[in-house]
Amino acid sequence: MFKKCVKIKADAVRWSRFSRKSNAVFLSLKREIVISTLSVATLAFATPLSSVAQTSMKSAELMENERELDEVEVTATRVPMTLGTSARIVSVISRQEIQNCPAQSVNDLLKYSASVDVRQRGPMGVQTDISINGGTHDQIVILINGIYFSSPHTGHLAADFPISIDDIERIEILEGAACRVYGTSAFSGAINIVTTKPTDGVPATAASLKVEAGSYDTYGVGGSFKTKNNTFAHQLSTEWQRSDGGTENSDFNSLRAFYAGTMDNNLVGMNWQLGMSRKDYGANTFYSGKYPNQYEEGRRYCASVSARLKTPVQIDSRLYFNRSLDHYQLIRNTATGENYHMTDVYGLSLNTHFAWTLGTTSIGADLRNEGILSTALGKPLDESKYVDIPGHDGQYTRRDNRTNVCYFLEHDIVLDKWTIAAGLMANMNTGLDYRYRLYPGIDVSYRPTDAVNLYASWNTAQRMPTFTDLYYRSPTNDGNTGLKPEETSEFTFGCRFRMKGLEAGVRCYFRHNTSMIDWIMTAADSVNGYTTYHATNFKLDNWGVNTNVNVLFREFTKTDFFLKKLSVCYNYIYQKRLDDIDVYASSYLLDYLRHKLTIRLDAEVIKNLDVSLSYRWQDRMGEYISYTPHDNGNGVVYTTHKETYKPYGLLDIKVQWTRKRYELYVDANNIGDCRYYDIGNVRQPGFWLMTGAKYKF
Repeated sequence: MFKKCVKIKADAVRWSRFSRKSNAVFLSLKREIVISTLSVATLAFATPLSSVAQTSMKSAELMENERELDEVEVTATRVPMTLGTSARIVSVISRQEIQNCPAQSVNDLLKYSASVDVRQRGPMGVQTDISINGGTHDQIVILINGIYFSSPHTGHLAADFPISIDDIERIEILEGAACRVYGTSAFSGAINIVTTKPTDGVPATAASLKVEAGSYDTYGVGGSFKTKNNTFAHQLSTEWQRSDGGTENSDFNSLRAFYAGTMDNNLVGMNWQLGMSRKDYGANTFYSGKYPNQYEEGRRYCASVSARLKTPVQIDSRLYFNRSLDHYQLIRNTATGENYHMTDVYGLSLNTHFAWTLGTTSIGADLRNEGILSTALGKPLDESKYVDIPGHDGQYTRRDNRTNVCYFLEHDIVLDKWTIAAGLMANMNTGLDYRYRLYPGIDVSYRPTDAVNLYASWNTAQRMPTFTDLYYRSPTNDGNTGLKPEETSEFTFGCRFRMKGLEAGVRCYFRHNTSMIDWIMTAADSVNGYTTYHATNFKLDNWGVNTNVNVLFREFTKTDFFLKKLSVCYNYIYQKRLDDIDVYASSYLLDYLRHKLTIRLDAEVIKNLDVSLSYRWQDRMGEYISYTPHDNGNGVVYTTHKETYKPYGLLDIKVQWTRKRYELYVDANNIGDCRYYDIGNVRQPGFWLMTGAKYKF
């Protein structure tokens, strides 16, 4: 099974070559695995310095060995397991793809995943709703190095990342219900962003600098610093960007900073990280088409520390804290519709797994407290308990708090051709009641050959309403404190095929949903002239099919052929409502992508000059309300119109010249100058050109 097996220390084994046999990983679950220069760990408990697949190969060699890298990627169980033996498939945006992608933000990167719906309200990811397979922006869990980063305030602000695309090693996308791995909120999937780290192939100390400029007076500067020794490693990065925006009232100014450190020895591995993001931006018609001059300021802070004991019974522990500060104005530079919010999330998680005769068993627990202070969200405070707003005049007058407790149990069996992973989550939330509810799931895969992986799964999930769903009220919105938690039962089956130079896959799923949450306008409201969206529950089912084909030209030719990779991905979703609510317009859930097609071609035109072409076409279901202002002599009144989303296609290109010390690049987005709408009345920018340079010290 393994060739040239050499024991190099008590808790690690190094192989110069790795067998593709499906049970290879099963024999090593209790050990750190090092394959050449690759380290294998788990998605669910990934950390930047203990679980990132490492390599010191040159970039060309990395492309030629994509198959090997893909085989050892992490997957969605609570114990370490290779992608080749997993019963669920994780989509991975690799470091090489990130470098070639014509993207300016993390949110831009996710646009090129067919299963991910990225609804941007502003340019360069300034405010973005991210969802998976017909879900909503509140139904996914976002993690940074496996640490919870989502917000119970609202999913609108969940993508205010403290990291830039230069910090990212890879992005892992788990599609489908994943509560038994990540706990509640992992309703329709999870996105884990794994950051880079000092590797064996770089000096003990290294630094980099980036400058860029582009359309609409857009400027940016960023840099990073990394250092390491035999025990400790540290990295620090920061980035600043500003722009006038590509549409009216879409200017922004953003700053982000991120630090990660590690300590590693034969007994324990520790990781810690700190992050900060600041965004000030014109919010155009982001939340209501009636008000084109909205404004928002956001601050996000995160901190975490984790430890992993390297014992036969491996124990992982994590402690984390996230804070979000939000200042919103319905009319910019006025107190009209002005709101302040401060959301704090504290969490502690423990996980242990051990191998025995009948497989590998994992037991874990997660405790998370979510609290908000606000001028608009929560239960009214007694005046004597008002809290001063940091950095502003005024006080928070409302508060809410809830605690979520999860217990996990999972057992995995990996045989020569089969993998079976069954698990259970028991969950209690004080915002609902003090009763535990059970959410089981099972994943099965069968590998008739090394090239084919057949898989099927059934999983369940729950999501609690956000504080915005429960409490937010404005002239155009009406929250609902009586909302029930969302629940789903999902069936998935699919196939993955891999041979020399070609990989392909298909995933089909059916999701039965109850108590789904959306903000809707009823037909009765529209007839009576009201334009208020209400938060409500209703039932619907989702069917979907996702296909992908990747052609790796250099594997075919075994030469430095100028074409590197061609990727074609298509996602189809069908939705059926099971209630009799007369919906006139939906804000989120019913505005899903029926079709999404992405095509990407990477090529090396001449040595060191790379070109990446990306095309994205999508067709969105649903409708939205547009507002036309009129002056009737007594003031401005609005006429409402029902609009249908139009299909559109966008072509992007990136050209980059790469040398050992520096890189020059040009990004051209929306080359056809298409004017389109991702959400509501918010018109997106047309052609956008960015150019920049990076230098490594």
